[in-house]
Amino acid sequence: MTRTRLRHLPPRVTLAMRRRVLPLTLALLCTACARQVLSTAPAPAARVATSGASRVAVPTRGPLSSSETVNYILGRGLLVPVAGVAVSQLTDTFDEGRDGGRVHRALDILAPRGTPVLAADDGRILRVRPNALGGNTVYATDPEGKVVYYYAHLDAYQPGLAEGAKVARGDVLGIVGTTGNAPKDTPHLHFQVMSMPPDGKYWDGDAINPYPLFLLLHAARP
Repeated sequence: MTRTRLRHLPPRVTLAMRRRVLPLTLALLCTACARQVLSTAPAPAARVATSGASRVAVPTRGPLSSSETVNYILGRGLLVPVAGVAVSQLTDTFDEGRDGGRVHRALDILAPRGTPVLAADDGRILRVRPNALGGNTVYATDPEGKVVYYYAHLDAYQPGLAEGAKVARGDVLGIVGTTGNAPKDTPHLHFQVMSMPPDGKYWDGDAINPYPLFLLLHAARP
């Protein structure tokens, strides 16, 4: 399949920058949030493997410290996972309240229905299936299995997307929509970043606010 190629620069995050942002990012390491058809615009083709077991084994590991997790994500860099959306267009929705007394613990990225949803990082697909709150959702992890990326409210999945498949940063996972409990007049991607729990229960990791990380990575670019 054809891979969607997007221009992105490698992060240049200095030690001084990390020290300045560390108090903020550590404060944003919170408890896991409650987990929470086709569009008029077709999604471009992506390089997506179609093979893989329906159940993906996730290795257990010793817990990473908060600073290790933050620095690891900063070192990898993240792509804004909606095509055409710049960091300057993002709004921090991490601590907003939701119905039922929940706290959002994720970033809502608004975009027109049918806009391609992109993999924020290289890695592997853990789960491709709907749930009541998130609608059509995708769970993925980075190549080392330290971080979990959760994409929700997709109107449709990219054809061929499969659990266990390897993906590259910028590959199309699906398209922006309003499935699940999203307002039907507000298409957006619910994007959540979590640390991988030691027990491998990837849906229940501690949520990390990606907004300040996007800001820092954007500021570090020449």
